[in-house]
Amino acid sequence: MLLDLSSVKLIIFDLDGTVLDTVDDLADAVCEALSENGFPTRSRGEVMRFVGNGVLKLCERALPDGEKTEENIKKVHAAFNRSYAARYSNKTRPYDGMAELLGELKRRGYLLAVLSNKPDEFTRELIERFYPGIFDFVRGSREGVPRKPDPTAELEIISEAGLTPSRCVHVGDSETDVQTAKNAGVAVVACSWGYRPKETLVEAGAEVIAENVGELRKNFLKNS
Repeated sequence: MLLDLSSVKLIIFDLDGTVLDTVDDLADAVCEALSENGFPTRSRGEVMRFVGNGVLKLCERALPDGEKTEENIKKVHAAFNRSYAARYSNKTRPYDGMAELLGELKRRGYLLAVLSNKPDEFTRELIERFYPGIFDFVRGSREGVPRKPDPTAELEIISEAGLTPSRCVHVGDSETDVQTAKNAGVAVVACSWGYRPKETLVEAGAEVIAENVGELRKNFLKNS
């Protein structure tokens, strides 16, 4: 299914699982943080399922059942931050074809944004490393600003761009992204190449799903 994007000016992308495959660095940092605190490590697949609602929630989900106390979450979170800061771009890579698509969208006059629940510092550093000069707006998780699926940050970007939600579309790989778009009154294209299966995206209410970057390209460039 293709979405009518003829009036769209701003495209807001999620980061992890959408424009960058970050799960290996996240998994390494999670496992190091757990091990450092005496907890069993997690598999890559488990960490993939845990991603999507910010680092604190990632650390909580990674802890064993019965160990998810405030103290343990705080300790693992602190260890994760130290570990991830040292390795956040070691294994992280753009998805095939994404850089080319983003470059073409920019050349065709779209405004491009990234909105992530990853801490703002890491979000900005990763975008600068892998997509320098591409995005007009880059926002990660910030103190005092609710994380997705709360629409506050999304609506902030839209306002800064001088647009209304009807002229925007959100692209993301999780149920969190689908709900964020719905909460903001923005159209959404869900990506099943990321960290959630297609069935999860459908259950979340996604009506337009791109299974690869090529399908996403069709959705946007057919209207340009």
